[in-house]
Amino acid sequence: MSERAEPLPRTAKRFDPMLYRLSCLLLLTLSQPVFAEDLELPDARGYLGSDTCISCHEQAGEDWRQSHHALAWTETSPENIVADFDGTSFHQGDMEARFSLSADGTPRISVTEIDGVTTEYPVHSVVGIEPLQQYVLETEPGRLQSFDVVWDTEQERWFHLYPESDYPPDDSLHWSGVYKNWNGRCAACHATGFTANYDSETRSYASTQVEIGVGCEACHGPGAAHVKWVESLETTQTPPPAAYGFPVDMSDPAAAIDQCGTCHSRREHFYDGNPPPGLPFNDAYNIVPLHAGLYEADGQILDEVYVYGSFLQSKMYAEGVSCNDCHLPHEATLKADGNAVCAQCHSPAGNPRFPDLPLKVFDGPEHTHHPKGSDGAMCKNCHMVERVYMGNDWRADHSFRIPRPDLFPVTGAPDACSTCHADKTAKWAADQIAEWFPDSDKRGPHYGEIIAAGRRDPHAATPQLETLATAQDQPGLVRATALWLLDNTSDPAVAEEMVKLFDDPDPLVRAAAARLQRRTGPEARAENLPDLLDDPVRAVRMSAAQAMLTGQPGRMDAVAMADLRAALGEWQASVQSRLDFPETHLQLGGTALVNRNLPAAASAFAEAARLDPQQVDAWVMQARIALAQGDQQTAIRVLQEGADANPGAITIQEMLMDLTGGAGSLLPPGK
Repeated sequence: MSERAEPLPRTAKRFDPMLYRLSCLLLLTLSQPVFAEDLELPDARGYLGSDTCISCHEQAGEDWRQSHHALAWTETSPENIVADFDGTSFHQGDMEARFSLSADGTPRISVTEIDGVTTEYPVHSVVGIEPLQQYVLETEPGRLQSFDVVWDTEQERWFHLYPESDYPPDDSLHWSGVYKNWNGRCAACHATGFTANYDSETRSYASTQVEIGVGCEACHGPGAAHVKWVESLETTQTPPPAAYGFPVDMSDPAAAIDQCGTCHSRREHFYDGNPPPGLPFNDAYNIVPLHAGLYEADGQILDEVYVYGSFLQSKMYAEGVSCNDCHLPHEATLKADGNAVCAQCHSPAGNPRFPDLPLKVFDGPEHTHHPKGSDGAMCKNCHMVERVYMGNDWRADHSFRIPRPDLFPVTGAPDACSTCHADKTAKWAADQIAEWFPDSDKRGPHYGEIIAAGRRDPHAATPQLETLATAQDQPGLVRATALWLLDNTSDPAVAEEMVKLFDDPDPLVRAAAARLQRRTGPEARAENLPDLLDDPVRAVRMSAAQAMLTGQPGRMDAVAMADLRAALGEWQASVQSRLDFPETHLQLGGTALVNRNLPAAASAFAEAARLDPQQVDAWVMQARIALAQGDQQTAIRVLQEGADANPGAITIQEMLMDLTGGAGSLLPPGK
């Protein structure tokens, strides 16, 4: 928090609320920034490319070249493509994809869509290497899309990532739609020094990157300062700078985890493409809490959440274990085979870095209660339950949890035991574990029980959620989830009570507590939030600023107002980096409505519907705004367009029938 010499009284120098309102509305209509300086965007300054690094670090480069990082995104060449493009084909319903090579050897994909239209695309680039390989197509200049028919490298066959889908080309979930866009949704984690460069006026991309693939500088940061120091050694023995000149010190466990988390997480980004290297995670992203549909109630992975969120729940993370303790950083593989990875610490020898570990045999039948060498004796099969994503890719939960089948009646979450023993019940598994470990202290209350209750009825679970939110011995992501569930109660008294978390050491908790303040009155927000507007963490500052959008800034002193302007500027810049996302415009529309700026809200919802025609709420909100302005004809037109895009949307159909007296559209065709 910045120093505030001689703070002004809360009533002094009242800020003009009309000017503040105008500033907010300008922000919401996405004009040029009116608050603070723009965020520094990543660019190629200081990047040298992996070949420069490897010219000195040959062994590291050799290890890296065949890694999944290096092959995360590659050029189209015979040595990079493993699929069969020799006249093969794939059918799903009325869709057909044919794979061939042109005369010059360029791989091509000819797609006949379910509407009968056939288009041929040269393969733009290649994604991944195993257990599947995907291909990127350029559908218009600069716009890259990830094709849904991919190659199974294990069974050597084509398959569809979404075998139950049957989307027409105008559906947003079609491979050519907004959610499969490579520039905005994928490329930042498959490239080095990437910037999407989306133009919201032309709705086009001019993306750039230092190199495709996760290169040396994607993890270490630009190498120019490092090379400059090395070159100085030719004339003088200059002491090495911090981290040898790199922005990221990968030998620092916390820095390494943050850097790995930039890609291995389900999050909302603040920057266009890659953030400035070395930036702490919460200065570059908002991590998604344990939302239903993404995580089981007990925090296990459900949807694709990319490891980081589950790792934050683990005791290993709390004790200082980092990614590099288990994974070789350049090869991006495990440090040892099988249980030997875990036995680095969990063994009679232990590990001096973690003196509290019990020194006993874990890799043996006395602990596993399964024959040595069997699947049940593998540490990961009990403590890192795997799920299949993208059709054939097994991903492990990284919360390293102890199996708790006894929680199933409350959480409904699966457990390692009955997942493997599919013919058995969770109760059977719970009884078996109780028999094996009768004196265990690991079967007490679990936060999953509270989260499950909060998902069912946050009002009834409020006391439990408040206790969980303030429990310092629980993971920050879990506590932030409890605060997010409390937000669903809309109770201002609960929000006021959680002000005490503004000093919490975990930024995830502070940010969630700030968001919760939207449930308080404008005066309370102006009183409570100023101290978070200059929090050292960007995610916290932005959350506080968003909560202040409908506050009473006139009650804030000049220093707090300056902090508010700066934080709103950061939020604006982050929004501008996501204008190709329909969900961004839904957020902007909702915020504009709160500020009673109906034109800005209508514009935002219209853009959301244009980017994703299946966003039913975007059509409905446009119609409601038109009706609020007395424009029934526009409301009918919008609803008719929404009905054409969503024939089965009951909400749209009912509104349209109400407005037309059951006659359907009253507008002439094409109007």
